[in-house]
Amino acid sequence: MPRLSDEPLIHPDCEVTECRFGRFVEIGRGARLGHVEMGDYSYCDRYADIANATVGKFANIASFSRIGPTDHPMQQASLHHFLYRSDDYWDDAGRDAAFFAHRLSRRAQIGHDTWIGHNAVVRPEVTIGHGAVVAAGAVVTKDVAPYMIVAGVPAVPLRERFAAPVAERLMALAWWDWDHATLRERLEDFRSLPIEAFLEKYE
Repeated sequence: MPRLSDEPLIHPDCEVTECRFGRFVEIGRGARLGHVEMGDYSYCDRYADIANATVGKFANIASFSRIGPTDHPMQQASLHHFLYRSDDYWDDAGRDAAFFAHRLSRRAQIGHDTWIGHNAVVRPEVTIGHGAVVAAGAVVTKDVAPYMIVAGVPAVPLRERFAAPVAERLMALAWWDWDHATLRERLEDFRSLPIEAFLEKYE
C-alpha cells in the first residue's frame, strides 16, 4: 500500500461528491462520501457511507458504518423518491430543491480522535465529542459526550473512556493540532506512556 501523504488516498470504487479532505486521509474501497469535510489523519474503511458531515482529525471510521444517513419526507402522503427526485420519473417535473437544501443543512459532527465502530449509524445533526467511541452496530440518535463510549440501539453511555478530569486535560492539550514532525518525535510516548504520565509530560 502506498504511504499516506498530503493528498488523500482514495481506494478503488469510491463515490466522492463535493468533499474536502485534510492531510494523510484515507478513504477505503467502495466508500461513498457526499458533502463531507474530513480533517487531517482521519480515515474511513471499506464501504463506509458518510453524508453531510464534518469529521475532525484522527477519526477512525470502521467498515460499513453510516454517518448522516439521509431522510425521507415523513409528513407527506408518501415517503418515496418520486416526491423529491421527480425528474427521475417525469420529463416535465423538477427536483424538490428545498428538500435537498434541508438535507444538506442537517450535518453530523464527528470530533477529533474518535472511533466509529463497524456497522454503526450516526444520525444527522448528532455530535460525537472528541475522543468518544461508538461501539459496533450502535445507532446513535443523540449527542455523545467527549471521551464517552456508547453502545446499543439506540446508543446509550456504556462507560467513560477516561475520567472527566483526564478528558478535560486531553482536550486542553489538543495534541491533534501538533504538527507532523512533533507527532513523529513523540510517537514512542504515545505508544508507551500511561495517560497521566503523557499529560504530565506535555501539558
